[in-house]
Amino acid sequence: MNDIQLYDATLRDGMGGGGMTLTAAEKLRVVRALDDLGVHMIEAGFPASNPKEQELFELLAGEHLAVAQIVAFGMTRRRETAAEDDEGLRVLAECFASVCTLVGKASVLHVEKVVRVSREENLAMIADSVAFLVGAGKRVLLDAEHFFDGFCLDAGYSLDCLRAAADAGAERVVLCDTNGGSLPPQIRTAFAVVAEALPGVALGIHTHDDSGCAVANTLVAVESGATQVQGTINGIGERTGNANLVTIIADLQLKMGVELLELERLARLTDTAHFVDELLNRSPNPTQPYVGKHAFAHKAGLHAAGVRAASETFEHIDPAVVGNGRDVLISELSGKGTIVEKATQAGISADEEFAERVLARVKDLEHEGFQFEAADGSFELLMRKEAGGYQPLFRLESWRVIVEQRADGKVETEAVVKIWVEGERYVRTAEGNGPVNALDEALRAAIGELYPHLHDIELVNFKVRILDERKGTGAITRVLIDATDGQDVWGSIGVSENLIAASWDALVDSLEYGMQPGAQERPPRDAGEPSAGTRGRV
Repeated sequence: MNDIQLYDATLRDGMGGGGMTLTAAEKLRVVRALDDLGVHMIEAGFPASNPKEQELFELLAGEHLAVAQIVAFGMTRRRETAAEDDEGLRVLAECFASVCTLVGKASVLHVEKVVRVSREENLAMIADSVAFLVGAGKRVLLDAEHFFDGFCLDAGYSLDCLRAAADAGAERVVLCDTNGGSLPPQIRTAFAVVAEALPGVALGIHTHDDSGCAVANTLVAVESGATQVQGTINGIGERTGNANLVTIIADLQLKMGVELLELERLARLTDTAHFVDELLNRSPNPTQPYVGKHAFAHKAGLHAAGVRAASETFEHIDPAVVGNGRDVLISELSGKGTIVEKATQAGISADEEFAERVLARVKDLEHEGFQFEAADGSFELLMRKEAGGYQPLFRLESWRVIVEQRADGKVETEAVVKIWVEGERYVRTAEGNGPVNALDEALRAAIGELYPHLHDIELVNFKVRILDERKGTGAITRVLIDATDGQDVWGSIGVSENLIAASWDALVDSLEYGMQPGAQERPPRDAGEPSAGTRGRV
């Protein structure tokens, strides 16, 4: 079981997901990240299907990878066409990639209804295509498309498709759950039959997640003899997605004892998963197994206390093994021990009485609509206020925002901020592309010279949630802002019936947290990176 190949299909099959797109240069960055992780094979796509793929293969031809092999993807020959005359196969034969994966039909339904050829012709299409590429010096894999559905309809014919590829020289046949509807018992049964019918033939598994079992099906396949697992980073792909290769890697190595990656490479798993999401401009799934921001987050007081006593009480692995970190979330469910731990991390002296005050305040605020799980910056400011160590950047006199839409459709926004700092009154006016941006610009204009570090702080995400939709536009609004100074990342929160007021409170908290004593020396948090979203000031 330890000789398992990791095959990544993010750049081809993964791009079939809604909204998934990367430039050729971005795909090259993904290839490098996967190589650093230790993936064995990377399916880059069909070399000449479009100008972008052609550019990617030109870039990859000059790339020197430490671990990974680039795989070119294509289809079996067209019907009534000789393999040597098939343009697609010639492109594969002439490309630099030494490994080619061909997709061939393995279900009588698709042979008769989609390809519309005889069963014998489909077998010939598979055999001729494989033999042609093997003759061109390529290592060939067959992706047996719709294999498990076809196995249920006519197991004998589906096996004939695999046999045709193997007899023609394919080094591996990959059983594909293309529609994603199979369950683990079906996978186990099919693999047992295939292993008996094709002894000595190397097998692979390719699953989709339409029934929510893609990862489980992959693990069962490995138990049943598969020596290659295919998937995509973060499970992206058509419909509900492909098998999540990130989860598969961790499950195989940490749960099933398969020696896939060196420990230093395994520790890159979280960074790799988040990197791909960032390139795709997706917010990383906070609850994704192993690598999610909340994968090792503890909210209930009992859980947090248990982890402090012995991490294995509520953590199935050490999060550092996959490059993640533990986080203790603050909420009305938190215990006093959690408050003390958070205070200690922030350099605040805390005892039980202090923890009780803070916890009572948190409960009151959460009743009003606040939520501090993602607002660690605002929570630290709350603790500093309770401890008497809070130093506001300014004293507010007033702020005002004017939004004007003209007859030509152009919208202009202007903000006026009036504040006091050490006895001096500052009045600044600024324009922005929206109310929050205008307030941000006006506030920075007022105090930027007094606090130079403000220039390092940028807002990287802005989220708005209506707390009681039954009240319509009069509902209470919660605003969450993520900010960074290039080192640390923190969240802040504002809650009000007025959206701009809530935004102002969150904005001020984000700046004040970044300016707290020692903030510039504070080490980066373990809780993850800012999610992909609005860039620059909001």
